[in-house]
Parts: sequence; C-alpha cells; structure tokens
Amino acid sequence: MRFIIANEFYEQMRQIADHPPDCYVRPGEYLHHLYIDGVKYVVAPAVYDCLQQAEAKNDAEAIAHLRLHWQHYLALRAEAEQLGALSDEVTLLGDPPPDDNAAPPTPAAPPYAPPIPTRWEDLGLDLAFLYDLILRTLFARGQLPAGELARTLALPFGLLNPLLQNMRKQALIDIVAQHGHAGDAGFVYALKPPKGNEALTLALEKTTYVGPAPVPYHDYVETVLAQSIRRLVVTRRTIRQAFQDLVLAEDLLHQIGPAINSAQSIFFFGYPGNGKSSIAERITRLMHDTIYIPHAVEVHGQVIKLYDPVLHHAVPPESPANPDDPPLAHAAPADPRFLRIQRPTIIVGGELTLDMLDLRYNPTTRLYEAPLQMKANGGVFMIDDFGRQQVRPMDLLNRWIIPLEKHYDYLTTASGNKIEIPFDQLLIFSTNLDPHQLADEAFLRRIKFKIEVRNPDEHQYRQVWQLVCHTRRIPYDEDGINYLIDKWYRPYQRPFRMCHPRDLLDQMIAIAKYNLERVNFSPDLIDAACATYFVSQEKKDFGAQLRLS
Repeated sequence: MRFIIANEFYEQMRQIADHPPDCYVRPGEYLHHLYIDGVKYVVAPAVYDCLQQAEAKNDAEAIAHLRLHWQHYLALRAEAEQLGALSDEVTLLGDPPPDDNAAPPTPAAPPYAPPIPTRWEDLGLDLAFLYDLILRTLFARGQLPAGELARTLALPFGLLNPLLQNMRKQALIDIVAQHGHAGDAGFVYALKPPKGNEALTLALEKTTYVGPAPVPYHDYVETVLAQSIRRLVVTRRTIRQAFQDLVLAEDLLHQIGPAINSAQSIFFFGYPGNGKSSIAERITRLMHDTIYIPHAVEVHGQVIKLYDPVLHHAVPPESPANPDDPPLAHAAPADPRFLRIQRPTIIVGGELTLDMLDLRYNPTTRLYEAPLQMKANGGVFMIDDFGRQQVRPMDLLNRWIIPLEKHYDYLTTASGNKIEIPFDQLLIFSTNLDPHQLADEAFLRRIKFKIEVRNPDEHQYRQVWQLVCHTRRIPYDEDGINYLIDKWYRPYQRPFRMCHPRDLLDQMIAIAKYNLERVNFSPDLIDAACATYFVSQEKKDFGAQLRLS
C-alpha cells in the first residue's frame, strides 16, 4: 500500500477532472485515489474527508471501504512514528514508488535455448528411427551431399556423419559422387539396392515423414515448461504501450492486465463490434520474448507435425521478435531441430469443431497433425464468437475442464494410446451472448476472469474517430461528428460501437471514390454512408420467411 499524506497532492487530485473508476468507492462517489505515472496511491486527507461524508449520509458500504483504508493508514503512521521517520517533509507512507531508473532485475537464468546435440544419443531418438528418416529423405530428395542432408534433417553434420558411415557399412546407402572439396560433407549419398530398398519399404510403412528430425516427447515437454507463459509479468505501465492504438476505458484496461498475469483463462463478453478480438490480438504485444518450438515431435515412434507456417511466425536468429526491441547482437545457439518464433496467437471462430482439438491422423501419410491448443502452447488461444460453433457450447466447454484445472491435456493416438501434453497458454473465450446462456456456474468458476467489454461512451467514441482519421490520413472534423451523432444516433437511441468509426469512414471513402470527390465530413457524405450502413429500425415484410429451427 502507498499512502500520500501531503495536502498539496489532495488539492492536485481534486483539480483533475477525469479519474479512473477505481479511484472512487463507487463510480463518481468518494474520490480518494490518485494515479501518478501509472502508480496508484491512497490520498490520506481525501480518505478522512470522504469518511466524514459517508458517516453523515450513513452510507454503510462507503464507510466500510474508507474505514479499512483509514485503519491501514493509522497503522503505517504509528509504525513510522515509532521509528522516528515521520516529519513535516514526509509525503509518502508505505511501499516506495517503483524506480524507473533502477536497473531491471537480472533474470535467474539466461533466455532458454534448446542445447545443441553433439552425439546421436543426445537426440533421444532410436537409432532405427534415424536410419528410417535418412532412407525416406534420400528417397524423396534423391541423391544428396552429406552436408545438404544434414541441413534437411536439421542435424549437426558431426553428429550425422557417423550414422551415414554405419548405414554404408550395412549396405543401406552408398557414396555415388563427391561435390567440391568439402571432405566428408561433399560425399553424395544414395540408396543402395537391394538392402536399402527393402529397408525403405519398411520405413515407409511406418510413416512417410520427411523433414527436420523430430524431438522426442519428453524434450518437447521440457521445452514448453522452460518457456512457460506464466513467467510473463504485465504492469500498469507496460500494458498501455501494447494497447496504445485502441481506445479502452481505464477500468477495462486494468482488468485485462491482471488477467494476463494469471496466464489461465479469460471470458470476454459484450456487444459485437467493441474490440474483443482486437484486445486478444494485442495481448501478445506484451510478450516481447520469443520461444522455440520443434518442427515435429516423436511419440512412441509416431511423428506429430507441430510447426505450422500459417499460425507460427518464425523469427530469424539475429532479429528481435518485436520491432520495439533492440536487435540481438548474439542470439544463443540452439538445437537446429527447433525453430524460433514469436509467441503464437491462434484465433478460431465459428469453424471450430471438436476434431480440431484432437490429434488428426492421416492414414495415407501416416502422420499426425498437432491440435490447435498444442500449437498455441506458450502463447494465446482465443475462441472467438463463442457459442456460434457447429458443436454445442456445453460440449466445447466440457472439453476444457481438465486442461483448465490441471494445466495439461490428454490426446489419443489412432492406436488408442493417450499422451499427456502441457496446456500452457492464455485461453480466451469471446462471445456476444450472455455467459449464463452458454455455461453453468461450475464451468464459469474455472474461467478465472470474466470481463465485460462495454459500449464506448460519447467521449470514447469521438476518440476512436480521431484515431481512425489519423490512421486513414483524413482530417478529423468535430462539427461533422456532431452532425453524425445528432442525426444518426440520438433520435434512434442507437448505441455507440467501437467499430462504427472505422466502418463508417470506409463507407465514406468508397462513396467519395465513386463520386470522384475528396473525402470530407460533408453532411451528404455522412448521410450516404450511414444510410447504407445502418439498418432501418422499421419492420418490413418482403414476403419471405426464415426458419431458425
């Protein structure tokens, strides 16, 4: 707790017109908190005055709130007096404010990087599995120099070369040429019949996987836990930068921050068009670090493809994950079987089915595709437009009970074996429906943070217009917005939505292009855009009916 005891700060607080809702006992009543540089303080003189007012009104709720603050203040003051640390110059009691100039805490360990294997035993894979992978690669790619074969398998050449020599001794492969003067790395290898072809047939019966050598299951689990999303910390200061291009109420912003720190689950609900999806997308801006994921995972001789170039954004070894971060002078060397990516953000909507949350086996290639939640480990997994999927909401919710409680998930292979994988991600549900229509109390209890994304007020609505105009490089016109609100909102009691400024301005741009005119806030252009955007509230019968059942 931090208490300000100087009266000049009390006067400063009263001169500020706009305070966040959590500065009051109730919104707009009993102001007693002050934010300074993103740090929240209790103003002791304000607590005293507000307590007197609450007692005069016999306001029990306010009295309980303010009296507890006052008791904490008196305890801190008594402690300071005993230590002889209270004087006229003292303005603050309790915890000191955070020091921006102090050096950031040194992490207990350097950023995680999977260690580079030096022997084939370090790979954690059976020798027979490696032989099969080499055979399939030579079959799929044709004759390859040993150095290129090592790059294809994402293995250090010094580790691969002894395996090639052993396979040659067993008459599975042979050297057919030599490229350049690179020594052993220039030897060109090919399958050697008949033993090589016979071994290839058996290898293809197991799986057709060709690519970087998989990482064994246990190493994958260790990698996920070493890069856990639970290590991230969000503060009032860092969150503002991530959401600087969105207009959000202060109380909403300060609900989102602790929810991210929990690294568990969030339920966003509210009217459509107010930015629930945009909020989820920007949460990853707070995750400046990167993580390593393997291209594929080996479990009981089966291969699960994990890396998805559509969902995972690879980062070059010498590049920062975030444009605001400084360049990495020397990225830590890592196992080449792993890929360095930005922490993933996976968003699915009405297309989500239960099958997408299980291992998907292709009987033709005999390969598994990792489910979405496995691909989202270490990042954010958002189920957008929840409740409008083809699967019943309760069935989808029941699928998450164990992962939310235990932080691991069970996957089942085609042969019936169960695999326990980490569930290390921020799971976000976003819906336009009432949460009580979608889930019972038992499930809502498992979702730790329930956050309503409300409609903007008029001031916020105008701020969004300013932001959108700035982005589109169109001059903002206050008189034009006044006209818009007076004609198209107030007469119909139409609620403001965060998406309206963007959508209406896009309509205005399209209409202006058609009319061969410059975009401006003329009443004609505003009316034309609104007439084609808003649906008339007048009920009309066009002679057709829609069956919803």
